[in-house]
Amino acid sequence: MQNLQSYLEGAGAGDELIGVFGSLTESVRKISLAVRTADTGKIGTTNSYGEEQVAMDVFSNTILIEELKKNSQVGLVASEELPDEEKIGGGEYALAFDPLDGSSLVDVNFSVGTIIGIYKKKTFIGVKGDDQVAALIAVYGPRTTIFLTVKKGVAQFMLNLKGEFILMKDKIQVGEGSDASSGASKYFAPGNLRACASNLAYLDLVNYWIKEQYTLRYSGGMVPDINHILLKGKGVFAYPGYKDEPNGKLRLLFECAPMSLIMEQAGGAASDGKIRILEKKLENLEQRTPIFIGSKGEVQRCSNALK
Repeated sequence: MQNLQSYLEGAGAGDELIGVFGSLTESVRKISLAVRTADTGKIGTTNSYGEEQVAMDVFSNTILIEELKKNSQVGLVASEELPDEEKIGGGEYALAFDPLDGSSLVDVNFSVGTIIGIYKKKTFIGVKGDDQVAALIAVYGPRTTIFLTVKKGVAQFMLNLKGEFILMKDKIQVGEGSDASSGASKYFAPGNLRACASNLAYLDLVNYWIKEQYTLRYSGGMVPDINHILLKGKGVFAYPGYKDEPNGKLRLLFECAPMSLIMEQAGGAASDGKIRILEKKLENLEQRTPIFIGSKGEVQRCSNALK
């Protein structure tokens, strides 16, 4: 079976980017072990965005930073767990990441993940998601898997018992599901349901999915829900804003941009309801955005319903 390095070489990634992926996959191996064995409790501190940190957030962030510092190709990093972007070397690659998305789910043994966007930039301020040269999602569940793109489609790899990432599925495609005429994809993951109290259009949309007998697939974490859409090849994840948080809570740089690049490379779509997520310019590291991501028809349905 094809391993990760062979795949990247075939995709024309180049030695430098392959080396960056090497640092990332080593981090994923270590985080995967830590998720299974390390302390999951809260540590009494908050990150730079005011969110209470758990031990696994900080530990996962430390793993990534330490591994990336060893790589001469990496010059800049930004993380949900850091107050600002941080120069760590002289390399041309800049990496932005959520080191453990859904960390609050670890102690109840739900799947969680890591989200990483890769750029060639000297600063993240002013970038757009379209500027990414690659992106990676790691999923820590019963198995540890990764999805990645180098802008030549999307592939999934699994961590085997030898510690190697082996290709499981190439050319992943997200389409419209069995009812292509209506755009229905029959899977929905409705994040931020509290928005229904003040955003009646979102309540109507959720009721539409229910009345049309869509299957609910919502875990409470963005990574496992996007994982489901990519592997089933259809569906939609929605996270709108609402009165108290008009832009929702998901961050453009750390979560939405990498997810959107992977989804578009798989043939799906990602929008804030008005424009593509990948067209949004980053004004500050904590910038948040509504997001509707998955099958093109369902993303358009969300945009139409909530505009």
